[in-house]
Amino acid sequence: MPSSGAESRVGVTVSRGIKTSVDRNRARRRLRDVARSALLASDSPLRRRGIRYDVVLIARPAALEVPFADLRAEAALAALRLANLTP
Repeated sequence: MPSSGAESRVGVTVSRGIKTSVDRNRARRRLRDVARSALLASDSPLRRRGIRYDVVLIARPAALEVPFADLRAEAALAALRLANLTP
């Protein structure tokens, strides 16, 4: 969702579908790190275009099994798609 704030924000939510709290926290940490590197980084397509968004990432059980490089690639594609939208 386009934001009128000064910076883009990313929120991460994890359902109880991921059974243990250790796994929920691990999924949350992985998605937060991906968001920092792909969506909020200085070389992000969103920053280059000056677009600010509020993004909510929803962790699914696959977030624990997918390699980190694949998560990062998906987040980079999402950033490109968001950058191509008109706010």
